Order: sequence, then C-alpha cells, then structure tokens
Amino acid sequence: MLIIPVKEGENIERAIKRYKKKFDKTKVMRHLRSRKEFVKPSVLNRQARIKAAYLQRRTSAEM
Repeated sequence: MLIIPVKEGENIERAIKRYKKKFDKTKVMRHLRSRKEFVKPSVLNRQARIKAAYLQRRTSAEM
C-alpha cells in the first residue's frame, strides 16, 4: 500500500500527482498485464534476442 504524506496547505492535485508517479514506479500495472496471459518461454527468449539485437544496433550506430 502506498502512503503519500500530504503537507499542510498542499494542493490535493499535487498530492494526487505524486501518488500517480509513485504508483508508476512500482510497476504494478505492468506486472498485472504480463500475468494476464501465459507467454511461452520460447516466445520470451525470442523477444529478448530481438531486443538485444536492436539495442546492439542502436549503440553501434551511435559510435
């Protein structure tokens, strides 16, 4: 459970904004979406290889 201390006289919109930012950093929604359906390990491995190749091409292009 996230706890956001609200300071005296602080605007409620600012407190909500801090809450949303903290919630995004916990990656709860990403975790829930990934658990929604089963993904085979072979598919995960393939995605990891594609991502690694993309990152390698990107870093080699910068140099």
